[in-house]
Amino acid sequence: TIRRITTDIQTVKDLGLYISGCLPKYVQKVQINAGDELEILICPDGVVPTINFLKYHQNTQYISLSDLTAVDVPSRKYRFEVVYNLLSFVFNSRIRVKTYTDELTPLQSIESIHDAANWYEREIWDMFGILFRGNSDLRRILTDYGFEGHPLRKDFPLSGFVEVRYDDEYKRVVCEPLELTQEFRKFELSAPWEQFPNFRLAAPEESKEKDSSKEKDKK
Repeated sequence: TIRRITTDIQTVKDLGLYISGCLPKYVQKVQINAGDELEILICPDGVVPTINFLKYHQNTQYISLSDLTAVDVPSRKYRFEVVYNLLSFVFNSRIRVKTYTDELTPLQSIESIHDAANWYEREIWDMFGILFRGNSDLRRILTDYGFEGHPLRKDFPLSGFVEVRYDDEYKRVVCEPLELTQEFRKFELSAPWEQFPNFRLAAPEESKEKDSSKEKDKK
């Protein structure tokens, strides 16, 4: 099923222009995705000022942090894209705030604005290795103690680095280095419709000539 767009698009556009006008120092891009979803791109230094503005300004009031996640795109200069999804109960409105960083540059924590950000930021640190300056408890939350690496990075091997198994000799669970080696994954970023056989990319006349030549060879 296709979701019906019930939001006034002009209202969404006006809100995007209003936010960019109030925060020209931090907002780098405003766009509408999926028909009616407002999305803004901000510089890394603008995370706290922008989230604080969106929560406490009377014309926005995005008081709920519904989700905080990240995306890894290794081909980019700043490979990580951090995404904040906010909800305003007063205006029944959602907004998506995106920023960017790399492996070594930390982002400012928004825990002082949204308490729920504590666990979200811990999860992002655990899965992607993105640092959040100011988080009161930045430690792993999903993986085990002493885990190596960050599983949702694109360069993390599918097999992992260690194997956890039950050892019947010692009668306990043991953790040991994995002997199975795996090559670095290569990602195919082209569109799915470009994966058809070569004959589908050829001109119609060329394909007919190939078919006729095959029939002659059979005869």
